[in-house]
Amino acid sequence: MSKMRLRGFENAPGQRHVSEDDRYLYRREEPKFRLVVIGTGTMGQEHMRVAALLGRARIHGIYDTQTLSMDTAEANFRPLQSQPLVRYDDLASACHDPAADALLICTPNYSHFDVLRTAMQSNKPIFLEKPMATQLQDAADIVRANEAYESFIQIGLQYRYKPQYREAFREALDHRALGQIKTVSVSEYRPPFLDKVDQWNKFARLSGGTLVEKCCHYFDLINLLAEARPQRVYASGGQAVNFVDFERNGVKSDIDDHAFVAIDYANGVRASFTLNMFCPDFSEELMVVGDAGRLKAEEYHDIHRSGSGNASLTLRLGENGLSKTSDLTYPRAIEQSGHHGSTYFEHIALMDRLEGKEVNSATPLQGMWAMVVASAAQQSLATGEPVDVDTFIADNDLASLLNQ
Repeated sequence: MSKMRLRGFENAPGQRHVSEDDRYLYRREEPKFRLVVIGTGTMGQEHMRVAALLGRARIHGIYDTQTLSMDTAEANFRPLQSQPLVRYDDLASACHDPAADALLICTPNYSHFDVLRTAMQSNKPIFLEKPMATQLQDAADIVRANEAYESFIQIGLQYRYKPQYREAFREALDHRALGQIKTVSVSEYRPPFLDKVDQWNKFARLSGGTLVEKCCHYFDLINLLAEARPQRVYASGGQAVNFVDFERNGVKSDIDDHAFVAIDYANGVRASFTLNMFCPDFSEELMVVGDAGRLKAEEYHDIHRSGSGNASLTLRLGENGLSKTSDLTYPRAIEQSGHHGSTYFEHIALMDRLEGKEVNSATPLQGMWAMVVASAAQQSLATGEPVDVDTFIADNDLASLLNQ
């Protein structure tokens, strides 16, 4: 049995008088692995913070094309790790450092593919943030390259580790509490995209489009719950409120801020996704209905008032069995480390994979299918027409990869 960690106490100001020799509950094991973070913006720093909290690896080095990003990341990280960080002068040096055990790619979406190609020359384990690419052909090349890669590539679809979705998978897929799943509905209401370096997330050609950039998480969840191949996608939406007057270098923002997406699956499951990005707070809802019951998983976070989110799961089986409502939480230190704790458990999967264990982290093929649904939805938004997925796959020269 592993020793209990009391993270809420080990870093508390009132416990700093306890010397290293007297630490038992607070003692941290020596990290096994050394990580290099490529891209030290918002997500890169979240991964650095989570790695320090988990303690199974230490951040060995960082690289970013923006000096300010590296300076800020280094300053923010200094209280979390005593060992100094290596700062690399170029991407190749970061990827090929023999002291590094794994690489984490957290750069802007449009750079993922090119950065990954350099990183794969190292033959090191790679964590690649979502979306894996902005273009389907690049995503397909990643899937093909991964098949021959001597190490592994893990895709950063960490929403599958949020507490409400982990419990939803347990009830709907592991326990089959709902019977045969028939419908899946997911919604997200949230504020606009945050500012980024060079504002790349305000333009579809750099981000892949909102339904690829932001919503690949949800299409991954829906694909996992449907357990079948998507057949038809229809989407309606556009840019109504956010960044309608924003320009950069004379180019107007074209990023969608709301959408409704309907998906039909080969096994008869029907799914829907709703997005609104001009809402003052965060809320997510998943509704799964089968022939034996209904499940609702929710998360709410008022960024203007509360310090943490509230997640819950409700299972209603009627005469078929037990109905219940559960409040779902991770420990506060884990929840506040990033994405309501999901990144922490994503890191556990990465560490386990580095140790050679079987994990349920997102594979490049799963990331590809999330992109297929998202990209088909983007096409439907643009044309106003439903998209037949088999035709979409053939038109994008993906049949040989995805029809196996």
